This record gives sequence, C-alpha cells and structure tokens, in this order.
Amino acid sequence: MSSTINKNKPFLFPQGNSTVLPDPSKFFSPNLLSTPLPTNSFFQNFVLNNGDAPEYFHPYLIKSSNSSLSVSYPTRSSNSAVISQVFHNDLTITSNQQNTKQSSNGKHIISSYSDLGVTLDIPSSNLSFFLVRGSPYLTFSVTKPTPLSISTIHAITSFSSNSALTRIKFQLNNGQTWILYASSPIKLSHFTSQITSDTFSGIIRIALLPGSDSKNEAVLDRFSSCHPLAGNAKLREPFCVEYKFEKNVSGDLLLLAHPLHLQLLSKSESDVTVLDDFKYTSIDGDLVGVVGDSWILKTEPVSMTWHSSKGVKDESRNEIVSSLSKDVEGLNSSATKQTKSSYFYGKLIARAARLALIAEEVFFFDAIEKVRNFLKETIEPWLDGTFNGNGFLYDKKWGGLITQQGSNDGGGDFGFGIYNDHHFHLGYFLYAIAVLVKIDPTWGRKYKAQAYSLVEDFMNLSIESNSNYTRLRCFDLYKLHSWAGGLTEFSDGRNQESTSEAVNAYYAAALMGIAYGDSQLVSIGSTLTSLEILGTKMWWHVKKNGKLYEEEFTKENRIVGVLWNNKRDSGLWFAPPEWREARTGIQLIPLAPISEDLFSDVDYVKDLVEWTLPALNREGGVGEGWKGFLYSLEGIYDNESALKKIRSLNGFDGGNSLTNLLWWIHSRG
Repeated sequence: MSSTINKNKPFLFPQGNSTVLPDPSKFFSPNLLSTPLPTNSFFQNFVLNNGDAPEYFHPYLIKSSNSSLSVSYPTRSSNSAVISQVFHNDLTITSNQQNTKQSSNGKHIISSYSDLGVTLDIPSSNLSFFLVRGSPYLTFSVTKPTPLSISTIHAITSFSSNSALTRIKFQLNNGQTWILYASSPIKLSHFTSQITSDTFSGIIRIALLPGSDSKNEAVLDRFSSCHPLAGNAKLREPFCVEYKFEKNVSGDLLLLAHPLHLQLLSKSESDVTVLDDFKYTSIDGDLVGVVGDSWILKTEPVSMTWHSSKGVKDESRNEIVSSLSKDVEGLNSSATKQTKSSYFYGKLIARAARLALIAEEVFFFDAIEKVRNFLKETIEPWLDGTFNGNGFLYDKKWGGLITQQGSNDGGGDFGFGIYNDHHFHLGYFLYAIAVLVKIDPTWGRKYKAQAYSLVEDFMNLSIESNSNYTRLRCFDLYKLHSWAGGLTEFSDGRNQESTSEAVNAYYAAALMGIAYGDSQLVSIGSTLTSLEILGTKMWWHVKKNGKLYEEEFTKENRIVGVLWNNKRDSGLWFAPPEWREARTGIQLIPLAPISEDLFSDVDYVKDLVEWTLPALNREGGVGEGWKGFLYSLEGIYDNESALKKIRSLNGFDGGNSLTNLLWWIHSRG
C-alpha cells in the first residue's frame, strides 16, 4: 500500500481557532512543530499539562518528571469490577550534576517519535531515553560526561559488578532483580536506596530479570548490546502489518510480543525467533520474547460487504418492507438539523443510510430515492460549511479536524474539539457518505475531496511532512486496536469504550473506498477493521473460564466497559457496571453487516446475552434502545425468541430502527 490515501488535491475545511487546545510547543522539539502532531499516542501524557503522568511501554510504566525519569515494573490490583496496574518508583534515573544552561526550565523534550517508539530528552541531566514499545530494557544515552544517580523507594539488598565494570546486578527488597549494562566501564557506588556513578558518557541499558530462572539472565546478557532506536509499522499489503525496528548496531534485537502479536506473527515470513519461556507479566497477558528486527503480522481477511452475508429469507421480506416504508416515510431532514451534536447527527444519517442498503437487499427500490434526497440534504451542510450551529473546522496547531462547538468548549461534541472520539463521529459520517456515493456517483464526484478529508483525519498513513493530518490518529500500531481519548491527561493512559464504533469507522472507510473504486482505501480500511475486531475479541470480550484476566474479574464479567492502557473497568463513561445492557450494547452499536464478524463466536454470544438479560429487570426500568441491541445478539442463536421481543419494542436507539433489527433477525441464516 502506498503511504497516502487521497491522491487528489487535498481539501481543508475553514481554519478554526481553538480556545481549549493545549500548546504543543511546550514539550515537542521545535523541528517537529511544523508537522501534524499525534493526539492519541502511546506517549500522550508526556506532552500534556506538566508531562509527568505515566505511560505504559510494555513491560514498564514510565514517568518523566522535570530532570529525572522513573520506571516501574507494575504490580496489579484487582477485584470483580476493576483490574489496574500500580505504579511504584522502582528506579528513578537522573544526573548528580544539573546542566543549567540546557535546563529548558527543567522539562523533558520529545525530540523524535515513530510508530513504535519515542525519544525523550532531558537536557538538564544530559540524558536521552530511547523508549521503544516492548523493550525489556530501559535504554538511555548519557550525552556528555555526567555523574549519574539511580534511586529507588525500595532497599538495595545485594549489589555486584563484573570485572570490566560494564555489567552490574542488584536486588531490591521487593524481590526484584535488575541488571545494568554500560557501553564502557562505569564506576558505581551504592547506598541503602541509591546508586551513584562517577562521570560517565555512553549508553546504559537496565532490565528487570523476569523470574528466577538463570536462563533468563543469560538471555538478557546475550542481547544487551543491540538496542532499538525507533520502530516503524507498515501496512505492507492487505491484512498484513510489518514492523521494522531501527537499531544501534548490527546484531540480534530482543523485544516482547503481547498475545495478539503471537497469534498473528507469521514465523514463515518473519526472520524471528520466539523465546516461549522468556516472559514478563502484563495487564494485556504475558509478554513473550521475540528475537528479530522485522516482524510480519498476518491478520484474518474480513469481507467488506454492503449487505448481510447470507441474505434475507424470502418469507420475511414483506415484514421488512412494511417497516421500511414507515421508517423511510418518517425521514425528515429539517428535524435532523435540530440535532447540533456531530455524534448524534452522525448516528441519524448513518441510520438513514442503513435503510437504503436494506431496501437494496429486499429489492424495495422505491424507497431509495427518498433516502438519497434525505442524505444529500443532511450531509451537504457539513461538507460545504453551511450547517447552522456547528460544522467542521481545520486546526492547524495539531493538524486535524475540530468542530465549531468543540473549538471553545472542551466538553462540546464529547470532546471532539480536543480530539476525543474522532473515529466514532467521523465513522458515522463516512458510512452515510459511502452509501450516498454508491447510489449517487455524481454527488460523490462533487464532494470527493471533502469526503477524503474526513477519512484522512483519522486514517492518514502518510509520514511526509507536507501532510495535513497526523498519522493514524486513533489506531495503535503496537496494541493493534484504537484508542478514543484525545488531548486529555489520564493517569491510566489512553482509553476506549465502544469497540464496535471503532470497527464501524474503518469498515465505513472501506465501503467508501468500494464506492469510489479506490482499492488502496479498501485495503487499508479492511486491514484496520480486521485488526480492530481481533483486538476487541482479545481484550474486551471476556470468555467464561478465560485465563487472560484475574479469576474474580472473569467470573463477574463477560465484557469490559472501558478498557484503558493501564486498567480494565466494568463501568462506562455514562453508566455504572450494573447497567449490563448498556455495556453490551455500546460494544455492538451500530448494528450493521460487519457486526457478524465482531460477534462470530456463537458460544460467547450466548454466554454474553445470558449474563446481560437479568439486568433488564432492574428497578427503574431499562431503555428500549439497549434492549434492541441485546435482542439482536440473542437472534444469533435463538431467532424465534429474539424476533418476538423485537416486535414488542416501542423505542429504538437514535442510530437504529425497527427495520434494521428486522433485517438483522431475518438474515441470520
């Protein structure tokens, strides 16, 4: 795949002047400020507020504060509702001699970043850290002769060095053993909870020794001299991701793979060796050693289809057509425009687009013209800047889209103006646009540049400096799923609630590629859709008797509410854990053909529905919209029961309809 989506002249919405966005110049090196900057990255906390909230780099939590950097091999806290990793200052690294001329007010600087790594400089301490994801070593350069200090909140119980003074092993009273490797001799002294050095310059690597097996110590020794500087991920071809790590010297590179990496790693095409017994623990599952600087990850192909995979049963067509006629007749563009929120508006137009596709599937073509007119009347104002009360703007400061409402209100449009939830909102718009392009190619040609601008905001693959948008705003190329939180500092890192809306975003982009005959966009959208689905199944779908999470959490939950980089939460942003119907529903919306792939495991779906159903009897009642989604899942394994319940509903989610639910039930094969 080539590096950029839109081959046409790029379109920019009117420039917006936000009053709520943070200043990127505080922590980014000046040479990076001319390019669009990441707003949802694995190092986001390092560039927000004081820059001192931790980020998780697998296997370590890293926290930078003024003139020092702290590393933690986190412990876990868990109960039936929440699992979280706990930060302890296991080691804090700084210099004993502050460089006041280069203090930059005592703050760190991001001097470079890549898909899989970031270089964090602390000028006042003459330290430069190469933080590459999945590295079992913390690697840093002491850029000029400087005395160092390594402190700990624990007590140092043993300390030994080799004769060359290049390998130092020390144990702490919490049971941890760490090994320090230096590129040249380093003279260290140790006290109760501090290690100090004479003047040193060069490379230092520090690694926690996992477990007590002497074989693991030999592994760390063997690969200590070759360290990663950066890591790039390339969507090499459909359903394939390639990692290439830059390293300091020729030699073998040791990194760590999480469970989804191991599931997708192509051993036949990758020049790697998996060290099955070399493991670190993680909230994401065991991290296993992989030797090699080029990984090939092959994901499962997913078919991007407009319609259901098996088609609607002939005997059910009349019921769908009857409902479809009513839903299409109820479309009112004037009423829709009363909704100013980019999120809720997007759901309304995507709901209408579903009606057009269902009309195609049941051969009720008379309905399509009215849907087409509705979509034109409702989408165009957002693309040509005439929508009254809101609209898309281009933010030059970070390089992306914001909304008028979000430009001066950090909570407006659910934080869209500070880059929250971009793939959710824009995914709904793209779905509606894709359908309109399909049924009205002339309209599609007229608005193609604007449509592609929406895609590029969160799906740009360009690494060129002249791009208008940052690279893959939401998708995490190491974790292999998206994050939704934007430019907000969270102690637990990035987060995502609605996996299904993330899936919908990449699916919608692929459909738009089909509508425009753009094989590259289809390929990128399909690949990201597949990865998002696999990430969802791995970390959000909690299987009965699963071993990934602690037993007490697994026993009580069948699905995660909000998944954080550093935490698993059964609660939602908008509801407590007891609202199981909301927790299940928010991981299914919007109901579309791609939902078949997301919930393809029938045994899991049955367990999930049976776990959720008792919540419908909760005192105070349950919203009809959430019931509709739950019944649609029940229809996967008990069509008759689900259909009866759906027919009795008297309300639907704003992005759903009776027609859509009937289509789903009657196309289950």
